Amino acid sequence: MKANIFIIAAVFLLGACGDKKQTADEKTPSGAVNQNTVKLTEAQLRNAGIETGDMVQREISGTLKLSGKIDVPPQNMVSVSVPLGGYLKSTNLLPGMHVKKGETIAVIEDQQYIQLQQDYLTAKAKMSVLAKDYQRQKELNASQAASDKVTQQAESDYRADRILVTTLAEKLRLAGIDPGRINEGHIERSVNIHSPIDGFVSKVNINIGKYVSPTDVLFELVNPTDIHLALKVFEKDLSKLQLGQQVLAYTNNNPGKKYDCKILLIGHDLSADRAADVHCHFETYDKTLVPGTYMNAEVEVKNIVANTLPAEAVVDFEGKTYVFKVAGDKTYEMVEVKNEQLPNGYSRIDVSHTDGDRFVTKGAYSLLMMLKNKAE
Repeated sequence: MKANIFIIAAVFLLGACGDKKQTADEKTPSGAVNQNTVKLTEAQLRNAGIETGDMVQREISGTLKLSGKIDVPPQNMVSVSVPLGGYLKSTNLLPGMHVKKGETIAVIEDQQYIQLQQDYLTAKAKMSVLAKDYQRQKELNASQAASDKVTQQAESDYRADRILVTTLAEKLRLAGIDPGRINEGHIERSVNIHSPIDGFVSKVNINIGKYVSPTDVLFELVNPTDIHLALKVFEKDLSKLQLGQQVLAYTNNNPGKKYDCKILLIGHDLSADRAADVHCHFETYDKTLVPGTYMNAEVEVKNIVANTLPAEAVVDFEGKTYVFKVAGDKTYEMVEVKNEQLPNGYSRIDVSHTDGDRFVTKGAYSLLMMLKNKAE
């Protein structure tokens, strides 16, 4: 009898413990499955007023916000070098200075220029003698007073020297020396380097007295009249743009000043991050815009289809924007998104998702409080 009493008491004791455990579980507050996931009890779900729904595609008109930087096409960037090399005698260029086409921007000295002029004048003088000798041999050959071989040799010497004179003259022009200006009484010891374009100096890579080889770049010049804005546009937004579309651009330092641009070229080559370059032309050139400056841009787009959620489905926390996605039974995952507030009480949502995903449309801030309080 005593043994039966002990068994019955043990059964009641275990049952009571089970009831207490069950009651405790119902009162247990939400638990974080991971850092961004919250699981609610049935009571918390009712109190929070959670409602869920699908992400809805809506046709909207809005503003596409882009970023990029000021760029210069390759044909407007010039690297200045010295074809034959030499020592830099003088220059007054500094980065940022404006130069005009044909302006002397540097003076180069080297003994090879003197030697080149000497060779040219010597060959030119010799050509005059060879020309007269060839003419004389032709006349003698016509009267049978000179052999064909002697005449042919005279012609060969004359033509070879004429080729040499022509070649040396082109070398002088390449070096920046006019062959017509030099003679036995005037030989130039230096050559002038002229600016090939109107523009400004972007880089100075040389100092006075330094020797430069033909492969060295002395200066880099930029013609700013055709600068453009290169914007990065993601693949999903490319279809919203078209050639000739108006763009408003502004710098981070002065967002109130807008620059009117027009889309000139839409790239078709996607980068690793699935973005393409879109080139825009400035309607009015502003000298304060320096190549390489980062800019933001806004493009008005109409009748585009976008994924949307009610505005109250979006929560802000520590400078970032989130929505809650249904991750299971009474379980919700906080997902970072990019959003754009629309005037009709909805937000345009940019987030990776699949068909069938459901999101919290009401009570998102309650979930945020539960998740962060639990984390603390």
